[in-house]
Amino acid sequence: MTSIVDEVILTGSRRTTPSLDAFVVVRAEAREVAAYRALRREVFVHEQGLFRGSDLDDVDADPRTIVLVALAHDGEVLGGVRLHPAITDGPDLGWWRGSRLAVATDARLLLGVGAALVRAACAAAEQQGALRFDATVQAQNERLFRRLGWVARERTHLHGHPHVVVDWPIARVQRLVDATKAALGGLLPALSAGVPAGFVGDDGAPVPGSDLVAACDAILPSMVERDPEWAGWCAALVNLNDLSAMGATPVALLDAVAARDASFARRVLRGLADASQAWGVPVIGGHTQLGVPAALSVTALGRTPRPIPGGGGEAGQALRVTADLGGGWRPRYTGSQWDSSSHRTGEELRAVAGVVPALAPTAAKDVSMSGLVGTTGMLAEASGCRAVLDVAAIPTPDAAATGDWLTCFPGFAMVTAESAPARATLPGHVTSSVCGELTEGSGVGLRWPDGVVTEAVTSTVTGMGTA
Repeated sequence: MTSIVDEVILTGSRRTTPSLDAFVVVRAEAREVAAYRALRREVFVHEQGLFRGSDLDDVDADPRTIVLVALAHDGEVLGGVRLHPAITDGPDLGWWRGSRLAVATDARLLLGVGAALVRAACAAAEQQGALRFDATVQAQNERLFRRLGWVARERTHLHGHPHVVVDWPIARVQRLVDATKAALGGLLPALSAGVPAGFVGDDGAPVPGSDLVAACDAILPSMVERDPEWAGWCAALVNLNDLSAMGATPVALLDAVAARDASFARRVLRGLADASQAWGVPVIGGHTQLGVPAALSVTALGRTPRPIPGGGGEAGQALRVTADLGGGWRPRYTGSQWDSSSHRTGEELRAVAGVVPALAPTAAKDVSMSGLVGTTGMLAEASGCRAVLDVAAIPTPDAAATGDWLTCFPGFAMVTAESAPARATLPGHVTSSVCGELTEGSGVGLRWPDGVVTEAVTSTVTGMGTA
């Protein structure tokens, strides 16, 4: 891990010749990068004397580094800033940093170039999938960054000058859980009386008086319309994952399909039939309706004498993520749906049903619409705890940006809590790692390689409380 980069921010005398010329902030091309570096040298080497000879560093050589510049109407570079992964000699963990903000002497203050570049850098970092974005700024510029919404974290000295480490609040995970799960606490109380004790908000429901577990999931209508065969496949996948999270062996599926005509319904059912054959779980009944907008839901039935609850964790227990990292982004769903299943053999697909029984955890949840972090928050909420995840330890595919992986639907991924290290033999195509713990409190924190913990979920996910 690299140390804090020598970030230097906007300084200098008030410009003497005001200009009202408009400017735009764009991603720099080669010529503009050269002009930006020349401007940096003028500001940081010659004007401020913070560096001797050159301010270039390893970040400039990192191909992932993005340079933004403010261009005048005639193409002159008025200022620039770079943003980049904070760890230059390792993978992109979703931790990005802004640095080397420089503005030409005659473009400072009155044009608002510096503020515009900072805002653009924040937007660009989020577009890159960052879950953390920070910078180290000269102390006299703290006020500017506070005004723009940044939060000061610590004070330090660089090159003999006081600096402030500031964080840009990124709420990507919070927005996701708010959009997918936050309403549940207000919607479901009238039904919760019928849920078996200890399983409120769980992936499936133990059927009273039996060893059956039932799970039911619906597919987004827009997805059914866009990709009906894939929707049919996923309808089986998500329900079988729900059974797997409870340690249940699947025995049967039921479907409810709505479609505008028989031709479209046939495409949906083809995907469901392919999944049924691949997993070896029969569709034993259901309902089909034609002449209506597309809709699809599936119910899965499984058996286990000892279902694993989603809310069985306790403070002090370790959190483990077990996932199939094979495959890739589903076409047209890059960043949101990871397809780890369509290329697997039936034997491989059926084998993952044994993951949770082999781990024998105290709590388990399969990662679904709220993403890996949001799902961890649901397990923690149901357990009456807070969760802290070590970002660098979470199993992540090489082809997926960490920010996308932690917020997508990952195909097959389980979050489990354990009171003792698991000594389980797992299928060879899954990866499993302890990557966090349950603590006292609420919400979910992300712990980064420098030890800083950022808040990904500030409180509960569903509002349904403990199971």
